[in-house]
Amino acid sequence: MAPMASKILKNECKPVPLATFARDVARRITLSGITDLPQSSGKCRTDSKRALLKAIEATGKSWSAN
Repeated sequence: MAPMASKILKNECKPVPLATFARDVARRITLSGITDLPQSSGKCRTDSKRALLKAIEATGKSWSAN
């Protein structure tokens, strides 16, 4: 592990497993009462992002969660 830049502040936090993080995010979303998060309009996408989404669509898959 690379040393931290700060000689004073010590990182004593342990890594959080992805599954634990996902459960925590789901719990927080439930607690917030938000039922639908809007997706980006897509107006500011880069050419490479547009190409990626087009390639995904060509496989018959969808990048959208909806």
